[in-house]
Amino acid sequence: MPEFYVPKILVRIFTFIGKRILYNLVHTFNILSLLSHLMKYPLLFTLLLVIVSATNTLAQEFGGNPPSIKWEQINMPAAKVIFPVGLDSAGLRVANIVRQMNKAIQPTIGFKQRQISILLQNQTTIANAYVGLAPFRSEFYLTPEQNSFEIGSLSWPEQLAIHEFRHVQQYNNFNVGFSHVLKVFFGEGGQALGNDAAIPNWFFEGDAVFNETHVSEQGRGRLPYFFNGFRALWVDDQDYSYMKIRNGSLRDYTPDWYPLGYMLVSYGRNTYGDDFWKKVTHDAAAYKGVFYPFQKAIKDYSGKDFTQFKNDGLNFYKKQFDSTLSGNQSVNRPPIKPHQHFIADREYPAYVNDSTVIYMKSTYNHIPVFVQKNGAYEKKISVRSVSLDTYFAYSDGKIVYAAYRPDLRWNYRDYSELMVLDVKTGKEHRLTKNTKYFSPDFSPDGKTIVTVKEGTNGKCEVHLLNAADGKLIGIVSNKENLFYTYPKFYGNDKLIAAIRTPKGQMSLDLIDIKTGKNQYLLPFSYQPIAFPMVKNDTVYFSATLGKDDRIFALSLIGHKLLELNNYNVNYSVGNYEAAISNNKFAWVGLTAFGYQVNEADKTKLQWQAVDSLEVRNSLYDFGISVLKRDSSTDLLASVKNDSLPITKYHKSHHLFNFHSLVPNFNDPNYTLSLQGENVLNTLQSALSFTYNRDEGYKQLGFDAVYGALFPYLSAGADYTIDRRSYYKGYNVYWNETDLHGGFELPFNLSSGKNLTGLQIGSDIYYTQSMFQQPFRNVFANQNYAYSNDYISFSNNIQQARQNIFPRFGQTIMLNYKTAISGINADQFLANGSFYFPGFAINNNLVINLAYQQKNKNSVIDFSNDFPFSRGYTAENLYNMNKFGANYHFPIAYPDAGFGNAFYLFRIRGNAFYDDTYANDFYSDGSKFKATFRSAGAEIYFDGQLFNEGAVSFGFRYSYLLDPDIFGGTGRSRFEIIVPVTVF
Repeated sequence: MPEFYVPKILVRIFTFIGKRILYNLVHTFNILSLLSHLMKYPLLFTLLLVIVSATNTLAQEFGGNPPSIKWEQINMPAAKVIFPVGLDSAGLRVANIVRQMNKAIQPTIGFKQRQISILLQNQTTIANAYVGLAPFRSEFYLTPEQNSFEIGSLSWPEQLAIHEFRHVQQYNNFNVGFSHVLKVFFGEGGQALGNDAAIPNWFFEGDAVFNETHVSEQGRGRLPYFFNGFRALWVDDQDYSYMKIRNGSLRDYTPDWYPLGYMLVSYGRNTYGDDFWKKVTHDAAAYKGVFYPFQKAIKDYSGKDFTQFKNDGLNFYKKQFDSTLSGNQSVNRPPIKPHQHFIADREYPAYVNDSTVIYMKSTYNHIPVFVQKNGAYEKKISVRSVSLDTYFAYSDGKIVYAAYRPDLRWNYRDYSELMVLDVKTGKEHRLTKNTKYFSPDFSPDGKTIVTVKEGTNGKCEVHLLNAADGKLIGIVSNKENLFYTYPKFYGNDKLIAAIRTPKGQMSLDLIDIKTGKNQYLLPFSYQPIAFPMVKNDTVYFSATLGKDDRIFALSLIGHKLLELNNYNVNYSVGNYEAAISNNKFAWVGLTAFGYQVNEADKTKLQWQAVDSLEVRNSLYDFGISVLKRDSSTDLLASVKNDSLPITKYHKSHHLFNFHSLVPNFNDPNYTLSLQGENVLNTLQSALSFTYNRDEGYKQLGFDAVYGALFPYLSAGADYTIDRRSYYKGYNVYWNETDLHGGFELPFNLSSGKNLTGLQIGSDIYYTQSMFQQPFRNVFANQNYAYSNDYISFSNNIQQARQNIFPRFGQTIMLNYKTAISGINADQFLANGSFYFPGFAINNNLVINLAYQQKNKNSVIDFSNDFPFSRGYTAENLYNMNKFGANYHFPIAYPDAGFGNAFYLFRIRGNAFYDDTYANDFYSDGSKFKATFRSAGAEIYFDGQLFNEGAVSFGFRYSYLLDPDIFGGTGRSRFEIIVPVTVF
């Protein structure tokens, strides 16, 4: 099993937690009774321990920061900027940008303003940010990306501020009409639903990208890399439907909605004026016209129906690239096969010799792997550990790259650790631990590794490490506060790196390792540079020039700059990641079927001398003149760093922040829940009212979870009126009070190629039943308490895009409920699902094993979560054992939509067999035994609802092989499988 590892996970768990600590925890919170009960069944216990491995779980946001982090704030009418102590400069810069830009850019979206809280998160290595309703807040993740083509080279906090605050203005001004009515009735979640249903996601992001491009000298709207996806489709004549472009595909490459949005937004503003989208989105959010309000508003203010408007917008940009598209089309290449789908991304080529090259390969049906290619033959080296990007470096049989690893407990804290892979054996080891390292590379002798450290203090450093053990050798001085990307050795005492200044301008830098002295090799410009590669006395790199990203070569002796003119080959777009051997040259370009490696003989390369001053000029605007026609143009450069008051932010501030009224209709229970969550996301709370249609009872409840400490702490209370039961010909009524409290230890054990989650918890429940008049004379009130103890473990390897489930994985849940006082009752449940590869690449065999037992003379029945055989009416019996087998397989990938309401990615099937054996006791004490076997098939439809939210539904046919003694008649059962909740 070359792609799956069964590590000694228990050793890791017990080593970290400590046997004594774990024993005390489980003993104190009654988990020991669960484990001791499990030990009665050694075969099951052994199976569960042996099968344990690792799963890919994205870290939750809830309770993500350790309590040691102290927070400060800058409080302004438009925003409250909250940041960890020590990040004053970043907090002040973001606050000043928001404060000074807010009024200047309001006219194009609207003048409504409501304060938002913006959190600056510095513990994560993920470069991202968001603005969300329900609750209304924003978070900036402050670690920048190394690849300057991706989002640009501006200072990362500034880039986030000019993009994300536009979302704040959008939400503030989309609170109109029917969206406002939804907010009145359902809170912020109601407005979010109304806005998302009326206004497409591409507008939100396209408008924000336009803003970042408008108010700065860069922005993604000026970067050719941003348009590469659409250019690749145009070059290869792939004309996909609007819904396919919006929603994506499981079999074809499609760009995301960011470039689609920017092209349509910028075309609209350029053609119909700066207030065009203000009018369109106001009418759409207000639902003027009710059905398809966004499309109707576009027709009202442009005079074109939406299809024509969309086509005109895309064609406007297609014409901007006509010369380069026709240039690509003039070059011979292998013909496209009919109905050709995505093939693979092949990235970061590295030559072993003239005939052998190593690169990353990613397909839609397989997780990323390192591949060695010799001629036309590809040989897999190893699966790549979980990573945030695909970059790696190669030297003398070794590969080094940065792998992602989350923190054990704190979900906002994660690491970028260096891994070293032996190409010959396929074995790898972790070189550094708990580090934030990026873009590593070997020295010429292979004994030293240079890498970029992006610190939690906002500083960027170049570190030199011992390649054998990862120990720090030295830190290169960074007196000019530069941001380093992709450092490479030039000899043993110098480095070459693409650097960004605090303003966001870029150059190539020749760095003296001992002194840190910088020699800038190119004029500074906002044109991005990336992927330098040094060979002899020449550095090769990719940089933006006009409408393209091109490859250049710079002599480090004579400082002569050359441009590669062979870039229009194989219909690929863009020129990146150069690699060179003695006689070969390779680089990467994007096609409609994935990134591909282009190779050429060095003798056939066409290099042209260029002037560095002419090359490093301003970025292209792609014909969007509106970027330069008002006072907001390049506003970022005029933002002053004013001193603003900084005060302490109290973690208890607005702890119970109720923001949304959420309906959940799951017959027979109909619930309205008032949801709350504070800005720091350390307390989630809910007030709820439930009506049960079967019994007619009413229930008021409160629940809260506090996640700022090492364990989650939970508490809640429910009061139920008019519970009823049928007794001797009449209904008996009583009221119930339920109190509960508990803890959960959430562990994220993900590491390397595997991803793992473990939760251990215990809750204590207290119930008091009070009979109503006139039943008090017949029935005594009842009080009892019980504990609910659980262990949940989920494990799987990474999952490729088309995989229905991971090819190897497990989910295991153990639950033990036992009475503490007032009654005699207990119940134990073990439930596990185990995932294996099927006969084809996207097929899965899933085995389900379950066991449940309760005590013989139980006074009450606990809730029943046993996965009973499908098709049968389930009862909570004394002892139940379940075996289930499922075979999942894809049927079709329609990539089809209907009316912008539903889009279908995939149709898949599942053939199943369930076998439940149960026993219980009749009222006279005699034994009851029965078998419940069923076989059948399920068909699922995976898609997007309103182009926004993923949804799966399906149908099930079950044939009962045994009588359904607790339910209906007949052997055939049909069921509709629907989402648990729509809200």
